[in-house]
Amino acid sequence: MSNHPHWLYEPTQHRRLWVAFIVVLTLTVVAELIWPIHGHFDIESLFGFNALYGFIVCALMIAFAKLLALWLKRPDTYYDESSAHDSSEALADTVAHTTNTSDQEQP
Repeated sequence: MSNHPHWLYEPTQHRRLWVAFIVVLTLTVVAELIWPIHGHFDIESLFGFNALYGFIVCALMIAFAKLLALWLKRPDTYYDESSAHDSSEALADTVAHTTNTSDQEQP
């Protein structure tokens, strides 16, 4: 295996990727001038609506993910030794119970 990092990790590629993304996104908005949009609702026919809608929805998803992370966040000591020991005991008890139950079911 090569010791060279992947081409996406090279700092010189970051600017090129941003430029490429901006060009593609600009072309998709400019394409609306050439091909008319026939939306189901009147608001979909506005110039740049799809780009604006995509941006707003993406921003809302990021905000929702941040709020969800606050709710699901665990303290740094969540996986300390005592909780790992407790969970391994619980797992061992479950495996032992399952093994005993499956032994009794066989004729």
